[in-house]
Amino acid sequence: MQSETFAYRAAAGYKQLAAIPRSQTTLAVTQEYPLQKLAIIDNRALERECLAQSLTAHGLNMHMDLYSSFGDWRTSCDQSHSGLLTYVGRGELSHESLMRDLQTLILDFPSLPVVILAETPDIRQALRAFEVGVQGYISSATGLSVCVGAISLALAGGAFISAEDLSELRQLLRVAESKERHWANLFTQREADVIDALTQGKPNKIIAYELDLRESTVKVHIRNIMKKLNARNRTEVIFRISDLLQQQDRTWESTN
Repeated sequence: MQSETFAYRAAAGYKQLAAIPRSQTTLAVTQEYPLQKLAIIDNRALERECLAQSLTAHGLNMHMDLYSSFGDWRTSCDQSHSGLLTYVGRGELSHESLMRDLQTLILDFPSLPVVILAETPDIRQALRAFEVGVQGYISSATGLSVCVGAISLALAGGAFISAEDLSELRQLLRVAESKERHWANLFTQREADVIDALTQGKPNKIIAYELDLRESTVKVHIRNIMKKLNARNRTEVIFRISDLLQQQDRTWESTN
């Protein structure tokens, strides 16, 4: 069921806010405010209305339509929005269904800037969001004025990540560098390339072609990798590599 949507606009120098029923929105905005339109998607009715009013009060001079889900927004058949702000809660980008919905939306509307509003700063979630094509990641710890600036930046073609996430990103980069040094101590660069191909399930012939090696050379590398990991076959290699990566991830998480 599609949620009731309202457009919020500022009046009298942003000191008063007016909620306009959707049926009257087009006329009111066209006559008084030829503004860009922002779609806000949040399944929490009270929070999405408060967010719209707060953004307006802090200077986001846009017409805002409110929806409870991606499906409601699609059903509205309104593709005139200049951007989309969606709330994802706490760690919900780890849910494959939400990631699929988000990725499909970005693929279907590649020119529509999408900004994520999350409950907590989480650099891994932020990086995952940017991988699928979002242009902004804002945590609820971010102030409203910064939030307004982030949305405006995304609509102008930029990308935004909060300072809290950048601090965690620096830590993550340091850990990644440590992982790379540890990896380099275990394997040669060519062995690391072969491992990467093995974890993708590629056969020796394909690995040889992609790495410009003889198939016999690939087999030598695999034997050396198996010896270093004390593995009996390539399947055990994949499991042991997975265990190593998970152990390194747990070590990183325990230090944060």
